[in-house]
Amino acid sequence: MHSLSSRRAFLQRAVMVSLVLPALPQELGKAEVNPVKRVGGAHLRTSLNAFSFLELLTANARDPLMGVSLFEVCDFCARHDFDAVDLTGYFFPGYPQAPTDSYLLKLKRHAFDLGLAISGTGVRNDFVAAEKSVRREGIERIKTWIEVAAKLGAPVIRAFADSQPPYKNWLEAAKNADRQLVEQWTADALRECAEYGEKFGVIVGVQNHGDFIKSGAEHLSLLKQVDHPWCGALVDTGKYLTAEPYVDIALMAPYAVNWQIKETMGSSLDSPRTDMHKLIKIIRQAGFRGYLPLETLAMKRKDYDPFIEVPKLLAELRTAMELTSAEPTDTP
Repeated sequence: MHSLSSRRAFLQRAVMVSLVLPALPQELGKAEVNPVKRVGGAHLRTSLNAFSFLELLTANARDPLMGVSLFEVCDFCARHDFDAVDLTGYFFPGYPQAPTDSYLLKLKRHAFDLGLAISGTGVRNDFVAAEKSVRREGIERIKTWIEVAAKLGAPVIRAFADSQPPYKNWLEAAKNADRQLVEQWTADALRECAEYGEKFGVIVGVQNHGDFIKSGAEHLSLLKQVDHPWCGALVDTGKYLTAEPYVDIALMAPYAVNWQIKETMGSSLDSPRTDMHKLIKIIRQAGFRGYLPLETLAMKRKDYDPFIEVPKLLAELRTAMELTSAEPTDTP
């Protein structure tokens, strides 16, 4: 009975993708990696990625009298009734080294007092570099911040595949090594991180960032190579650089351990605005249970103000969550 139910759920998901979205590329069927096991249908909660306050947090790191602190980002989340906050590692004192335990515990208690979960954190790394020392540096940094995440109670740490920073073409970073070899470098590094994360109960979520990972097929292929249950997909809705990014999102939603929900389906204001209803319907169809961190970006807007843009995007998300909750879904 259970196997029949599972088979029916699989077929329902396949039908949903084929009917609502354009056909998936044929080569995607070759990937073999298990989706996250979930029961009970979708259960969505809101979170905010602190990177939305990039400029103000950077200013505060330089001068505590300027900008905003991570504590104040938490206050903002509480005022707007977010369920959680995603605290990007760059803005902690001493990054890339780990902050002091006293700072971490103070921040953790502050979030708790505000009724906020800490849904994740993230660091910069480069696993496509030809130099082993660069890849090793990224591995050690992620291991350090896995321990930070565990102390914070954050279940997921975000990792990149590609060059962070400076941003450069992965072929250049890899000194023109072929993609298969670079994918193996990246997978080996992520697997070592995932093995370490398992010891601390922290999942490594690898983010598509429009560089080495431009499509769902590339994202899934990398996860297949990693082949570790403590490594999953962090789905950045604005960074699948394909003709049909919702197809890529639908493909990867069953493997998602965390998200970054963006304003646009690209890296500029010229990109199409995210169809929040369509996006959330896809996420619900995958039976996702967890946090949906929003992330707004300046995107060259001189008047960009996260205090204005974040509430606007949050309102869109909440409307989509409410409307889709009343629509039928075929989930496991």
